[in-house]
Amino acid sequence: MPDSMTATAVLDEPLTGAASIVNDCTIHVATVNGSGSMSSNSVLMRSIFQMGVPVSGKNMFPSNIAGLPTWFTIRANKDGWIARKKEVDIMVCMNASTAREDVEALQPGAVCIYDAPLACKGIREDVTFFAVPFAKLAGELSQDSRLRKLLTNMIYVGIVAERLGIDRDEIINAIGKQFKGKKKAIDPNVAAIDKGIEYARENLPKQHHWRIERMNATAGKIIIDGNAAAAIGAMFGGCTVVTWYPITPSSSLCESLIDYMKEYRIGPDGKATFAIVQAEDELAAMGMVLGAGWAGARSLTSTSGPGISLMAEFAGLGYFAELPGVIWDIQRVGPSTGLPTRTAQGDIFEVYYLSHGDTQHIALIPASVAECFEFAGEALDLAEMFQTPIFVLSDLDLGMNNWMSDPFVYPTKPYRRGKVLDAKQLEELGGKWGRYLDVDGDGIPFRTLPGTDHPMASYFTRGSGHDAHARYSEKPSDYKATVDRLAKKHETAKQFVPPPVIDRRADAKVGFIAYGTTDVALEEARHQLRSEHGVETSYLRLRALPLTADVKAFVEAHERVYVVEQNRDGQMGDLIRLDVGDIQHKLRKILHYTGLPCDARSITDSLLQMENDGTRVVRIGLGAEATTQTIGED
Repeated sequence: MPDSMTATAVLDEPLTGAASIVNDCTIHVATVNGSGSMSSNSVLMRSIFQMGVPVSGKNMFPSNIAGLPTWFTIRANKDGWIARKKEVDIMVCMNASTAREDVEALQPGAVCIYDAPLACKGIREDVTFFAVPFAKLAGELSQDSRLRKLLTNMIYVGIVAERLGIDRDEIINAIGKQFKGKKKAIDPNVAAIDKGIEYARENLPKQHHWRIERMNATAGKIIIDGNAAAAIGAMFGGCTVVTWYPITPSSSLCESLIDYMKEYRIGPDGKATFAIVQAEDELAAMGMVLGAGWAGARSLTSTSGPGISLMAEFAGLGYFAELPGVIWDIQRVGPSTGLPTRTAQGDIFEVYYLSHGDTQHIALIPASVAECFEFAGEALDLAEMFQTPIFVLSDLDLGMNNWMSDPFVYPTKPYRRGKVLDAKQLEELGGKWGRYLDVDGDGIPFRTLPGTDHPMASYFTRGSGHDAHARYSEKPSDYKATVDRLAKKHETAKQFVPPPVIDRRADAKVGFIAYGTTDVALEEARHQLRSEHGVETSYLRLRALPLTADVKAFVEAHERVYVVEQNRDGQMGDLIRLDVGDIQHKLRKILHYTGLPCDARSITDSLLQMENDGTRVVRIGLGAEATTQTIGED
């Protein structure tokens, strides 16, 4: 029979008879944006999760609405490694425009399930191909052309599930969760799943190479994306004012927060106890956040790199006039518009020094959805404690992709509102206080809130030169005293920001420093180095700026320290160089900036190369992603 109507004549997969690989495989689905594949891919991932197997899903989608290529990668791993893995074991090829490129990128021995008209069989001889007549199968389910297109995706879920041994009941449960119990949506999708299972059983040979079998590694865990976790954390953290302007990949944070607030923050009188405003642009959103913070509300906005750029003017006002507010930066690839739907860690300098003049901001850096939840409340606390904008540096990979997590811990500590004087305290002071006066030696002044019922509660909020009593001043001594106090406040922050997580190995000469989502790839790379090469390493994971004394002590304790991050220039590495001073020669950089999440094998290979030849910087992602390029020596 012709290739367009049946499986290819290859009936035995490579490695048939070899030991099965159980609960360790990567599934890569190539479709087009707007085809409805996201729902089917989520069902496939959740089905594996429900079988107790650790799993992660990463969606790579274009920045247009529909028509361009999109890829979804599911990694199942019994040992809990959930970072992106470059090597693909099973490919579902559904996009004509990328079919050849997708197949050529497969590792030898992989399996490719493809839409029959794509005729992928002849592209490679070291890959096993299975043609499936998806259009014909979908046509047997519905006469509606739009519905047939959507059901095609569920047919490939059924085929993959049958080949891997995923339980049908778990797929049905996942469909129910995906479509929230809506029978009219569930029934046709279940029929499509069964169509795929039936076709695989009748037309594709049995395979035992990659298998999914039940285990118990996900019991009690949840699946959630970082933006939703941040939204929940902000609600529990007491946020009452949200102002935002839509921008990928941050929009879903505020969109999720709107939904949660409408469900859980409506008062007994039926009125909202919050205000959420879509501003005309990011600058306006930032101004509203600071205005709300000045008035005593807990406020936030979310944006990405281009929006951060627009917020620079108000960020400087917030720093100098000392106004609280929280800004979530869900980082993407720049400069300019860059790659809006790819991930990066390229906003370190931008955020830390945002605004003109001598400005330094506090920034929190979550590495997991649990920390997105935790840091959402922590950022609101720190904003009020330090009376300043607090930035939270997430990224697209963490914010928009789904991650496993233990359930979040319900916060029980009271909100920390910082140094706020009420009418009684002002009376006890005899009305004598200075809005920008440092009375405790920590650089943090006292403030009052608008409406405080005392004649001495008012003050001028100054974005221009001022003295300790908020009086306008251009005296050199007043300006110097003000910015020196702000620097002292920044130094005090080191005692209150989340400290680094440190795994210090006594026999390790080599250390790693990383932050954010690089963490999952780095932990796997450390395992590879230990188990495959006998190389033991220590690891310090940064969780905040400013850097604490832990960082310099960590560098001092090792012969070499590799800073791994997802940007071209090694921005965090340069901040660390400034911080550690005369021991900066111990630092090396491993950099990944393809727009795809960092993978473990690239880190492992880069470190081994640098340890062998003594070079100082390895940049991953110049040219073909699978190669590393050594840049210079000292």
